[in-house]
Amino acid sequence: MKNIAQAVEEELFLLRDEQKARFLQSFFKTGKGQYAEGDRFLGIVVPAQRKIAKLYYKDIALSDLSELLKSAWHECRLTTLLMLTMKMAKEKKPDVSQAIVDFYLSHLDYINNWDLVDLSAPYILGKRLLDNDDKLLLYDLADSGELWRQRISIISTLYFIRNQHFNTSFALAEKLLYHKHDLIHKAVGWVLREIGKRDRDLEREFLDHYHQTMPRTMLRYAIEHFEQTERKHYMEKKTF
Repeated sequence: MKNIAQAVEEELFLLRDEQKARFLQSFFKTGKGQYAEGDRFLGIVVPAQRKIAKLYYKDIALSDLSELLKSAWHECRLTTLLMLTMKMAKEKKPDVSQAIVDFYLSHLDYINNWDLVDLSAPYILGKRLLDNDDKLLLYDLADSGELWRQRISIISTLYFIRNQHFNTSFALAEKLLYHKHDLIHKAVGWVLREIGKRDRDLEREFLDHYHQTMPRTMLRYAIEHFEQTERKHYMEKKTF
């Protein structure tokens, strides 16, 4: 008798699209020496994965999720994380929520592409840590030296930002400001932009201090919603 993990995998394989898979493997930089080297795709769009996740998330156990999250197939991992976020969103018991977070943290090696991070970290770590005074976990991830853990640290704070808590986001942005990887530049810029949607003056204060030396991509993301004259002001005064 097949378990739920096998049922989910079978549903995903029924939707396999070789042409789209080839495109996704190029889009997500899976070639030799690239950031997602060796990742494999079935070629399934996210809305279709969400539909499958909704069918199974209530009944699937963490042990089955663990089996799926260790899959070589990208969509199996992403669908697993979507189910995990759905469980987290519905969970009212703190001990069960903590079990979900513990599961997430024990499987970080398999959360190894930017979409996997972005569609899970805010809704699991961010949600759990919002009202927790001890956010050292995020600083430890930022200090890990590992790309995906570092992206998890800053992207998790999007949940804080949506709840009007900005200090941790600014602190992690400072910590990751001069990171070498473009994917961190984009993540930090995104976080700063989201703060600016809620408090433009606070974002400006941060940018006034750092815009001359922060990576250009980070700055472009951060000021994307500024008026053209203000965008020009920040870009022209940039020295790096």
